[in-house]
Order: sequence, then C-alpha cells, then structure tokens
Amino acid sequence: MSKYNEELLTDLYQLTMAQGYWEFGKLDEQACFYMHFRKNPFDGGYVVACGMDQVAALIEEFGFSDEDVEYLASLKAPGGGKLFKPEFLKYLRNMEMQVNIDAVHEGTMIFPYEPILRVTGPILQCQIIETPLLTHVGFQSLIATKAARICDVAGSSVAEFGLRRAQGPAGGIFASRAAMVGGCSSTSNVLAGKRFGVPVSGTHAHSWVMSFDSELEAFRAYAKAMPQNCVLLVDTYDVEQGIDNAIIVGLEMKERGERLMGIRIDSGDLAWMAKVARKKLDDAGLTETGIVLSNDLDEYTIRSIKRQGAQVMSWGVGTKLASSYDQPTLGCVYKLSAVKPAGADKWKDCLKVSGQTNKLTTPGVLGVRRYYQESGLVAGDMVYDLFSPVNEREVIIDPADELRQKKLTGLRYEDILYPLARDGKVILEPEFRDVMSAQARAKKSLAELDESQRRLHNPHSYPVGLEADLFHRRSDLVKKLRHYE
Repeated sequence: MSKYNEELLTDLYQLTMAQGYWEFGKLDEQACFYMHFRKNPFDGGYVVACGMDQVAALIEEFGFSDEDVEYLASLKAPGGGKLFKPEFLKYLRNMEMQVNIDAVHEGTMIFPYEPILRVTGPILQCQIIETPLLTHVGFQSLIATKAARICDVAGSSVAEFGLRRAQGPAGGIFASRAAMVGGCSSTSNVLAGKRFGVPVSGTHAHSWVMSFDSELEAFRAYAKAMPQNCVLLVDTYDVEQGIDNAIIVGLEMKERGERLMGIRIDSGDLAWMAKVARKKLDDAGLTETGIVLSNDLDEYTIRSIKRQGAQVMSWGVGTKLASSYDQPTLGCVYKLSAVKPAGADKWKDCLKVSGQTNKLTTPGVLGVRRYYQESGLVAGDMVYDLFSPVNEREVIIDPADELRQKKLTGLRYEDILYPLARDGKVILEPEFRDVMSAQARAKKSLAELDESQRRLHNPHSYPVGLEADLFHRRSDLVKKLRHYE
C-alpha cells in the first residue's frame, strides 16, 4: 500500500495542543474521544457510514518524517520566534501510534448523536488524528448516503460519473469510492476502479459523433470499434433522429450476431423521450436494447421520471452525486468524553455543555447497541457507557428530549462499534475494508429500516437514545459544571 503522507493533513491547533500536552506532562494521560453528527443530511432518515478504510490506512502509515519535522520547525509564532520547540519536534519524529479505535463497519446505517467511531489512548495522539478522521469519514459518509438515496429510488443500476464535476482530484477519487459503497453499480473513474477494485463503465461522448460527417457514420464506427460495449448517445443533434439512427445500427449489429446494449439520452425531456425511445426500439424488434438516462439527475428527478412511466435500464448520475450538490458537508464532530490521568484506575467523565442543547456532548467511554424487532427490522439504538451497567428495563431517552423514551427490554441486540486498531496497529479484517463488501452491507442495513424511515420527504425518526442512567448522569454533570447544585 502506498504511503498517504497524512501526518500534516490536520489543523494547526491539533499540533499546538499536542505541544501543550507534551510540555505539561500529559503524555501518559489517557483520553476517550468519539465522533458523531447532529443531523441527517438531505432532510433524510439515515446516513451510510463510509471512510473506515481510510481511517485504517491513516493509522497504518502514520509517522512524522524528517521533511515533516523540518517544515514544522520553520513555522514562526505570531509573537516572534519559533512556533514549535525542537525537543517537541524530536518527540513527534520518534512517536509511535498507541491508540485504540472502534468504529462501525462501512455500509452500516448510522444516526444523529450516536458514536460512529471511538478513539482511546494517549491524549496527544487521540488529539492529533482528529482532523484527518473527520475529513475521511464525514465526506465519504455524506456521498455514500446520497448514493444510497439515489439507488434506492432508481431500483435499477446507477453509474457514477461525477469525477469532472467533483471537488478536485481527491474529492473525485473518494466520491467515486463512497458512491460505490452507497450502491452504485459502476463508476466512470478509472483510477478509482484500479485503486479500489470496483467496476468501471463508459462509452462515448458527443464529441465522437461530432467528429464524423454524420451521426449514422459515427454510430456505425463505434459499433465496430466497441461491439461488446455499445451504448449510443443519441442527443447530439436531434433525439428522435438519433434514436432512428441507433435503431439502424442496432439492426445491423443484430444481423452480425451482436447486440446494441443501449442508447443514452442526456438532454431534453428525459421522461418523454425515454417513452418515445422505448416504443421505437420495441417496434423495431430491439426489445433487449435498454435506455440510459443522464443529465443532472438526483433522487428527486429519477423518482419523477419513473412515476411518468419511463422504462429505464440504468441511470448516469454525476454532478449532484459527486459534489453532494444540495448539502456540502455532514458536519461530523469529534468530542472528548472521558480522561484517565496517569496511574488512575477509572475514567473521569468529560462534558461540553455549550449554550445550545444540540451541542451538548455525552460523557463516558461510549458504545452503541443496535436492537432488532422479531421481524428483523431495527428497533432502535442505545448509547451506553462500557464501564457502567445498563438499566434492567433497557430504556433509552432521546438526548434532546427527556419525554421521548423507548423500552427495548428483551429484544436481540448487537454492539455496532467493532475493533479497528489496537495499540496503534490495524486489526480490521480485509473484508471490512473492501468496497463491494461494504456495498452489500449497506444494502442489507438499508433493508433493515422501516419504509417510513427511508422516505425522501419527512422520514420517520429512527430511535436513538442514551441509556437511562447515562442520561441522568449527564444531566447531573451539567448541573454541576454550571453550578446549578
């Protein structure tokens, strides 16, 4: 695996805090951080977890090089002098990762306010990896979620081809990866295909047609050049004429024992023209030739086209998927929830109170239990403290509303945070890093949601709550920190 060089893919304050921890004797202090988000994107009902393979790669390759240290040594403090002390930089150069990471598996459905990743270990190390963890998991989970929504509505294959519209090369690479986790059948991104072992797809553009003297000539040439991968783009000049020319070529291919796989329409009234094309193809005897639609599609336009009766073999989705066009960020946060001073036996709760209820964090070394109904559908998630007993009634309380409670007594459950790294060494098995395995997991996890929780508009809220005793413990700590007692 190639080196990612992500030690400096961080915010400067992670390193200034790290020097502070080093200088004030906190190197042996243990900390627990957890990552979560506060609101489902796209006004939806779920998020698809993604990016854990990059978390694993970060830990595998983490280590400050001589060049990294040389750069940090060159930084000046605003008040004058060097920003970092030479002794601290020497410590960074020789530092070896010792963190433990537990995380949900890629493809798992996740929800607001629950830990999706937990990091424990030396506080300096937990702090210094915050930013790269957030950027990998937050972005990919956002794109995987958008892809899942699109694929859920489409009901047939969706090809991702947003590389040219993505947020730069890195954004394009990881958008393609996340789109595959979310359910896309292929990507146009060849580098992503090579790097992640996922299917790639693509045929020709309008420029192919324009480079020939006529559309029919262009179609015939492409059919001869790519007889096993022939999807003809029919809207360069006039869609109906393009369909007619494609039919001519399709019948010629049929006589040669070949098959015109499909035609693609990339402009105009897609629903109307898809129905026109289907009738023309069927009347010509090309019933096996499918219709591919593209042109700024998302889950809403796809749903509208399907409701109008269009029969579509596959969809090409680019800009609005790869760029997460209608929501630019998931808003993941990474919060300190417990510390254990050097030599201490027990964890000490940490809590950020804030002036906003939705920014109130949860104390403890947190885990998540997912409960299941007898039908196999999910019933709700409990956030609990690993080192405190769970109340016998297994009651969860909405972290933002004490009146919203749910009893989960007797239901089957599983913990959904799994070991990813121990003592700085990645132990995540290859199957949980593979993109296509994650895609299968996402499809299974999505099927475990009630249909009401998958709605595009006003989805039913999935129950996530704090274990009852943990909820009250948090409330008591808020009162103590704010001197209300």
